[in-house]
Amino acid sequence: MKRSFFLTSCAGVIVGGLITAAILQNRIPSAPPATVRADDTRTAVGLTTTFAPVVKRVTPAVVNIASTRVVKTATGEGSMSPEDFFRQFFGGGGGGRRSPQQPGERRSSGLGSGVIVSADGYVLTNNHVVENATTLKVSLSDRREMTAKVVGTDPQTDVALLKLDGKDFPYLPMADSSTVQIGDVVLAVGNPFGIGQTVTMGIIGAKGRGGLGIEDYEDFIQTDAAINPGNSGGALVNSNGQLIAINTAILAGNSGGNQGVGFAIPINMAREVMDQLTKTGKISRGYIGAGIQDVTPALAKAFKVPSTGGAIIREIEPSGPAANAGLQSGDVVTAVNNVPIIDSNDFRLRISRTAPGTAAQLKVLRDGNPRDITVTPIKRPGATVAENNGDTQSADGKPTALKGLSVDTLTSDIARELRLAPNTSGVVVTDVDPGSSAAAAGLRQGDVIQHVNRKPVSNLSEFNQEIRHAGSDSVVLLVNRGGQTQFVVVEPS
Repeated sequence: MKRSFFLTSCAGVIVGGLITAAILQNRIPSAPPATVRADDTRTAVGLTTTFAPVVKRVTPAVVNIASTRVVKTATGEGSMSPEDFFRQFFGGGGGGRRSPQQPGERRSSGLGSGVIVSADGYVLTNNHVVENATTLKVSLSDRREMTAKVVGTDPQTDVALLKLDGKDFPYLPMADSSTVQIGDVVLAVGNPFGIGQTVTMGIIGAKGRGGLGIEDYEDFIQTDAAINPGNSGGALVNSNGQLIAINTAILAGNSGGNQGVGFAIPINMAREVMDQLTKTGKISRGYIGAGIQDVTPALAKAFKVPSTGGAIIREIEPSGPAANAGLQSGDVVTAVNNVPIIDSNDFRLRISRTAPGTAAQLKVLRDGNPRDITVTPIKRPGATVAENNGDTQSADGKPTALKGLSVDTLTSDIARELRLAPNTSGVVVTDVDPGSSAAAAGLRQGDVIQHVNRKPVSNLSEFNQEIRHAGSDSVVLLVNRGGQTQFVVVEPS
């Protein structure tokens, strides 16, 4: 079943005074450490019938954010509203709806939430709440309205940092989000659907959610506390009223509303972003020039790894930090600075959080043998084919794991059609038997096989030679699909 995600801010187009609610996404940055006062840390233990004392302390620091944008429209063309644009990607009503527009400009209005995280008026919210806004109006719970200034944004985590003029603002102290546990009670506070400040309750259902495709960098806390459109940038707090995350997105069903699966940015990640924005006004992330993927049970066996923890290096950028450090394709990174790596997303986050120029100590397994490697991240820069079947029998006459797979040597013309780099070499998959092991492993027409059992292959002859050597055992392939490579294990039928 295809999953859809909604970013949970509200946006709309002002036409004749009508504001249409829209659905966007959320993520947060980080703020200067706020002092935790004694009255901020009173526990809710024993409050079995009410969270009112906690809510009373929290809500003054959660604000509503109204943004205005001016959007230019082209002559004789329809325009797609922001809500339709997101809807076509995240579900909830099909493709974009176009309506006739006169050339000129139209005004777009959006609604979201934010959290005051310091007494001097720093506010954390989502980048998509404030992106391209010409004006930002912040409404406090005491009915004050103020204009906010954008200090900085980080689209890769969907975090934005705003500043209000003034002092002695109510604010939320930030907890250490790494200490939260699955099952902890949490409260979500925001402005759903623009109806006004609302509090919902739930528990933490999961930690470290990544690979969802919502943001470039994901380490979400998952909760069943109701998060709805307009909650973007709102607060997720613990039972002590401390900020643990910024509400970001929901897993959306056909209705596009809350399904009990919401995602929030851990405040530790947001704090890191905020600290960089306040100090330098920009974000710098570590980069080593390596493509990575998760360790599956099949890959763990093939690469002689005792468990599925860690991340496999699938490709190395020439002359990049990983290459200079001696990392190789097929290495399995199990720890960074003696902290075990859970999966590829965990490894990517740890490298990104390593300041450029700061050395990181990696523990690596290469062919099952442990190695220690030091890598120093740098700043992140950002046709018709005549078919020819590869061998389907091993040297001893038995079928190989790739029986039913047809390949041909990759030519420059084919590489161009597949939008691959001109220097890409290997064999291109021209046909896959739907009932074959290759199809079961996910191989499909247009894939380019670059390695067989860790050996590079640049033409059909080399491919056939390696397949014969593999015999009837499982085969590990390095597959290039659309410029992205990954290891694939094909088991014999």
